[in-house]
Amino acid sequence: MTAYPAWTPASRPGIIPLRPLTFGTILGRSFAALRQNPRVLLGFALCVQTAAYLIVLLGVGAVALASFTRLDTLREGTDEFDAVMAGSIALTSITAVVLGLAAGALGVIVQGVVVSEVAHAAVAEKLTLRALWQRVKPVAWRLVGYSLLLTLAVLVLIAVVAAAIIAVGFAALPVAVGLTVLVVLSALPLTLWLSTKLLLAPAAIILEHATIRGAIARSWTLIRGRFWPALGVIVIISFVFGAIAQVVSIPFSFLSTGLTTIISPTGDPDPSAIIAIVVAVVLTQVVTLLIQSVAVVVQATATSIIYIDCRMRREGLDIDLLTYIERRDSGAVGLPDPYRENVGRIIAPRPTAYPAPGYPPPYGAPVYGAQGYAPQGYAPQGYPPAAPQGYPAYPAQSYPTNPPQGYPAPQQGYPTQGYPAQPQPQGYPAPQAQTAATTPVVPPPPKAAPAPLPAEKEQPPAATRWAAPGASADAIDPESPWS
Repeated sequence: MTAYPAWTPASRPGIIPLRPLTFGTILGRSFAALRQNPRVLLGFALCVQTAAYLIVLLGVGAVALASFTRLDTLREGTDEFDAVMAGSIALTSITAVVLGLAAGALGVIVQGVVVSEVAHAAVAEKLTLRALWQRVKPVAWRLVGYSLLLTLAVLVLIAVVAAAIIAVGFAALPVAVGLTVLVVLSALPLTLWLSTKLLLAPAAIILEHATIRGAIARSWTLIRGRFWPALGVIVIISFVFGAIAQVVSIPFSFLSTGLTTIISPTGDPDPSAIIAIVVAVVLTQVVTLLIQSVAVVVQATATSIIYIDCRMRREGLDIDLLTYIERRDSGAVGLPDPYRENVGRIIAPRPTAYPAPGYPPPYGAPVYGAQGYAPQGYAPQGYPPAAPQGYPAYPAQSYPTNPPQGYPAPQQGYPTQGYPAQPQPQGYPAPQAQTAATTPVVPPPPKAAPAPLPAEKEQPPAATRWAAPGASADAIDPESPWS
């Protein structure tokens, strides 16, 4: 007996369901993905963030100490003192900018590793840090170059706007003040708009090996139609971690004040300074680094999920991922990267609402089968087209009319459903079993009507002889009408 499967939603082999995602799914899975591979995601991010923080802190501190200590040998108020002071400030600022860019490059590497990990976790693959680095390594410098180029463009834009405002200020100071207020107010929406439009460029570089220019164009194209959900996810995550950082800093502030009051009630500056440095600086920075590491992982995870969602909606990436999973689970090796196949493919729009499990989808909705689903009117090579409502989502099997010799003919009709027979009212014929024939049935020729029987000669009715009980046969009168 063959069991025909009912419609079921797409499975979730990895950390996300392989179908177009909703806003809540993207936001929720951005936080939940951290549990998939915490050693790689959180451990690597924490180590890199700590290293970047120490590099910036030690580098800037060393340059500042070496440059500002020269002022001890000079007399304050002289031209030489002012020149050394200006040079020390400029040298320390340049060092801070350069080391900050280096720390940002390390943060970009963390983002690349996280994006690669989430892309593999979507197809239920858990790789080691070495394997992830091997996948990010070919495009690492391209990713760093994109980050530096974006930072340089922002700095140039800020410098141009500042120079223009200063130039206007020399001519009309009130106008310059008004322009400054206008620029500050418009900087926030402009930054959010540009950052959202370019949100998917790092993912395109990592997963598609796109060039910097191609990655910018891909991000601009993919985010079209999903701008507001992407902006909402990024803003909510930023607010959440900003609030967490503020809440965590309050207990350390109270702890530092309490310890200072207990250890140094007289106000001696030495113990108070030591306690403030140890508690307020060391412990606070440790917790801050942990929060920043988690924030980097969650934001990079959200970026990856938004990228996958945009490609599933626009290019049918979910079909490629389901195909990859089925072929991998069946034992195939050397499979191509599904994220680098069918880049730029455009499919028909698909509905975002799905019925509850166990109910058939409406006509035109994607129908799930063993190899994924295909929308009505679209069936990639190797996939069956979606069936209308009420029919199974797989191609009908056709049997030959004349089977080979020695093989029985296929049994026509559908199997019985296994329901108990219902009693029929008395006098009604039994219902005939309905069968679905796969070949046309030719009706037999009508039979000739039978010939009518010859009419028989009508005979008169025979006389009825009746006798009373107990009477003999001789007592019957043959002429009597009652005998």
